[in-house]
Amino acid sequence: MQIDPTSLPGVLILTPARHGDDRGFFSESWNRRTLREAGVELPEFVQDNHSLSRQTGTLRGLHYQAPPHAQGKLVRCGRGSLLDVAVDARRGSPTYGKWVGVELSFENGRQLWVPAGFLHGFVTREPDTEIVYKCTDHYDRASDGAVRWDTVGADWGVDLPFLSDKDRDAPAFDQWESPFDYKDFQ
Repeated sequence: MQIDPTSLPGVLILTPARHGDDRGFFSESWNRRTLREAGVELPEFVQDNHSLSRQTGTLRGLHYQAPPHAQGKLVRCGRGSLLDVAVDARRGSPTYGKWVGVELSFENGRQLWVPAGFLHGFVTREPDTEIVYKCTDHYDRASDGAVRWDTVGADWGVDLPFLSDKDRDAPAFDQWESPFDYKDFQ
Protein backbone atom coordinates (compact mmCIF):
# COMPACT_ATOMS: atom_id res chain seq x y z
CA MET A 1 0.00 0.00 0.00
CA GLN A 2 1.29 3.42 -0.92
CA ILE A 3 0.83 6.00 1.85
CA ASP A 4 1.18 9.70 1.02
CA PRO A 5 0.82 12.67 3.38
CA THR A 6 -1.19 15.72 2.34
CA SER A 7 -0.71 19.38 3.20
CA LEU A 8 -2.84 18.79 6.32
CA PRO A 9 -0.99 16.78 8.99
CA GLY A 10 -2.89 13.57 9.76
CA VAL A 11 -4.86 13.54 6.49
CA LEU A 12 -3.43 10.74 4.35
CA ILE A 13 -3.85 9.34 0.84
CA LEU A 14 -3.79 5.53 0.90
CA THR A 15 -3.45 3.76 -2.44
CA PRO A 16 -3.79 -0.03 -2.23
CA ALA A 17 -1.98 -2.18 -4.75
CA ARG A 18 -4.11 -3.67 -7.51
CA HIS A 19 -3.31 -7.07 -8.94
CA GLY A 20 -4.91 -7.49 -12.33
CA ASP A 21 -5.17 -9.57 -15.43
CA ASP A 22 -7.60 -9.75 -18.36
CA ARG A 23 -10.42 -10.72 -15.94
CA GLY A 24 -10.09 -7.52 -13.90
CA PHE A 25 -8.25 -6.85 -10.64
CA PHE A 26 -8.05 -7.70 -6.95
CA SER A 27 -7.23 -5.11 -4.32
CA GLU A 28 -6.95 -5.34 -0.55
CA SER A 29 -8.52 -2.00 0.33
CA TRP A 30 -8.01 -2.24 4.10
CA ASN A 31 -5.44 -4.13 6.16
CA ARG A 32 -4.60 -2.95 9.68
CA ARG A 33 -1.39 -4.99 9.81
CA THR A 34 -0.08 -3.51 6.55
CA LEU A 35 -0.71 0.01 7.83
CA ARG A 36 0.85 -0.69 11.23
CA GLU A 37 3.96 -2.07 9.54
CA ALA A 38 4.15 1.21 7.61
CA GLY A 39 3.86 3.21 10.86
CA VAL A 40 0.22 4.26 10.42
CA GLU A 41 -2.15 3.56 13.30
CA LEU A 42 -5.79 4.32 12.52
CA PRO A 43 -8.60 4.05 15.07
CA GLU A 44 -11.02 1.13 15.07
CA PHE A 45 -13.79 1.32 12.48
CA VAL A 46 -17.34 0.62 13.67
CA GLN A 47 -19.54 1.49 10.68
CA ASP A 48 -19.37 1.34 6.88
CA ASN A 49 -21.39 3.74 4.70
CA HIS A 50 -22.14 3.64 0.98
CA SER A 51 -23.89 6.35 -1.04
CA LEU A 52 -24.76 6.91 -4.67
CA SER A 53 -24.96 10.32 -6.32
CA ARG A 54 -26.80 10.16 -9.64
CA GLN A 55 -25.78 13.52 -11.11
CA THR A 56 -22.39 15.01 -11.88
CA GLY A 57 -21.86 18.02 -9.63
CA THR A 58 -23.63 16.58 -6.60
CA LEU A 59 -21.97 18.08 -3.55
CA ARG A 60 -22.36 16.58 -0.09
CA GLY A 61 -20.80 18.47 2.79
CA LEU A 62 -19.13 19.88 4.61
CA HIS A 63 -20.21 17.45 7.34
CA TYR A 64 -19.05 16.50 10.83
CA GLN A 65 -20.15 14.81 14.00
CA ALA A 66 -19.43 16.73 17.20
CA PRO A 67 -17.82 15.12 20.24
CA PRO A 68 -18.40 12.77 21.92
CA HIS A 69 -19.33 11.10 18.60
CA ALA A 70 -16.69 12.67 16.34
CA GLN A 71 -15.93 10.47 13.35
CA GLY A 72 -12.78 9.73 11.43
CA LYS A 73 -13.48 8.47 7.91
CA LEU A 74 -11.57 6.32 5.44
CA VAL A 75 -13.13 7.27 2.10
CA ARG A 76 -12.93 5.62 -1.31
CA CYS A 77 -14.80 5.74 -4.59
CA GLY A 78 -16.53 2.52 -5.63
CA ARG A 79 -17.64 3.77 -9.04
CA GLY A 80 -17.12 6.99 -10.98
CA SER A 81 -15.01 9.82 -9.59
CA LEU A 82 -15.18 12.60 -7.03
CA LEU A 83 -13.20 15.36 -5.42
CA ASP A 84 -12.95 14.57 -1.70
CA VAL A 85 -12.32 17.54 0.61
CA ALA A 86 -11.12 17.71 4.23
CA VAL A 87 -11.00 20.94 6.24
CA ASP A 88 -9.15 21.29 9.54
CA ALA A 89 -11.82 22.36 12.06
CA ARG A 90 -9.72 21.97 15.24
CA ARG A 91 -9.64 25.32 17.09
CA GLY A 92 -6.03 26.20 17.90
CA SER A 93 -4.56 24.04 15.12
CA PRO A 94 -1.77 25.61 13.05
CA THR A 95 -3.78 24.58 9.95
CA TYR A 96 -7.24 25.59 11.24
CA GLY A 97 -9.53 26.44 8.31
CA LYS A 98 -7.12 25.03 5.71
CA TRP A 99 -8.41 22.47 3.24
CA VAL A 100 -7.11 19.73 0.98
CA GLY A 101 -8.87 18.15 -1.99
CA VAL A 102 -8.00 14.76 -3.46
CA GLU A 103 -9.38 13.14 -6.59
CA LEU A 104 -10.75 9.70 -5.74
CA SER A 105 -11.97 7.44 -8.52
CA PHE A 106 -12.69 3.86 -9.36
CA GLU A 107 -9.76 4.08 -11.76
CA ASN A 108 -7.09 5.42 -9.37
CA GLY A 109 -8.18 3.33 -6.35
CA ARG A 110 -7.08 6.01 -3.88
CA GLN A 111 -8.55 6.40 -0.41
CA LEU A 112 -8.49 9.44 1.84
CA TRP A 113 -8.12 9.20 5.61
CA VAL A 114 -10.00 12.13 7.22
CA PRO A 115 -9.38 12.16 11.00
CA ALA A 116 -11.95 13.22 13.58
CA GLY A 117 -11.83 17.00 14.01
CA PHE A 118 -11.99 17.68 10.28
CA LEU A 119 -14.95 18.68 8.14
CA HIS A 120 -15.59 16.34 5.20
CA GLY A 121 -17.33 16.74 1.87
CA PHE A 122 -17.17 15.70 -1.76
CA VAL A 123 -18.41 16.65 -5.20
CA THR A 124 -19.04 14.11 -7.95
CA ARG A 125 -17.20 14.33 -11.27
CA GLU A 126 -19.23 11.65 -13.08
CA PRO A 127 -22.83 10.46 -13.05
CA ASP A 128 -23.72 7.51 -10.81
CA THR A 129 -20.70 7.97 -8.55
CA GLU A 130 -20.54 5.77 -5.46
CA ILE A 131 -18.64 6.66 -2.31
CA VAL A 132 -17.82 4.04 0.30
CA TYR A 133 -16.35 4.92 3.67
CA LYS A 134 -15.48 3.46 7.04
CA CYS A 135 -16.27 5.46 10.21
CA THR A 136 -14.69 5.41 13.65
CA ASP A 137 -17.94 6.18 15.49
CA HIS A 138 -21.59 5.36 14.93
CA TYR A 139 -23.91 7.93 13.40
CA ASP A 140 -25.55 10.09 16.07
CA ARG A 141 -28.28 12.47 14.90
CA ALA A 142 -27.80 14.87 17.84
CA SER A 143 -24.07 15.23 16.97
CA ASP A 144 -24.62 15.70 13.23
CA GLY A 145 -23.66 19.06 11.73
CA ALA A 146 -22.64 20.89 8.58
CA VAL A 147 -20.74 23.97 7.43
CA ARG A 148 -21.57 25.67 4.13
CA TRP A 149 -19.44 24.25 1.33
CA ASP A 150 -18.54 27.58 -0.31
CA THR A 151 -17.15 29.33 2.78
CA VAL A 152 -13.78 27.61 3.29
CA GLY A 153 -12.05 28.65 0.05
CA ALA A 154 -12.05 25.13 -1.44
CA ASP A 155 -11.90 24.88 -5.23
CA TRP A 156 -14.71 22.42 -5.86
CA GLY A 157 -14.59 22.86 -9.64
CA VAL A 158 -18.34 23.50 -9.83
CA ASP A 159 -20.31 26.75 -9.62
CA LEU A 160 -23.85 25.49 -9.07
CA PRO A 161 -23.73 22.09 -7.38
CA PHE A 162 -26.71 19.90 -6.57
CA LEU A 163 -27.20 20.33 -2.80
CA SER A 164 -29.46 19.07 -0.04
CA ASP A 165 -31.40 21.61 2.01
CA LYS A 166 -29.12 20.79 4.95
CA ASP A 167 -26.01 21.70 2.96
CA ARG A 168 -27.57 24.78 1.33
CA ASP A 169 -28.71 26.15 4.73
CA ALA A 170 -25.57 25.32 6.74
CA PRO A 171 -23.77 28.19 8.50
CA ALA A 172 -20.70 29.79 6.98
CA PHE A 173 -17.34 28.67 8.40
CA ASP A 174 -16.59 32.10 9.90
CA GLN A 175 -20.01 32.17 11.62
CA TRP A 176 -19.77 28.63 12.97
CA GLU A 177 -18.39 27.66 16.37
CA SER A 178 -16.27 24.55 16.03
CA PRO A 179 -16.83 21.84 18.65
CA PHE A 180 -13.29 20.53 18.05
CA ASP A 181 -10.27 21.62 20.08
CA TYR A 182 -6.81 20.91 18.69
CA LYS A 183 -5.50 19.55 21.99
CA ASP A 184 -8.24 16.88 21.96
CA PHE A 185 -7.72 15.83 18.32
CA GLN A 186 -4.00 15.57 17.61
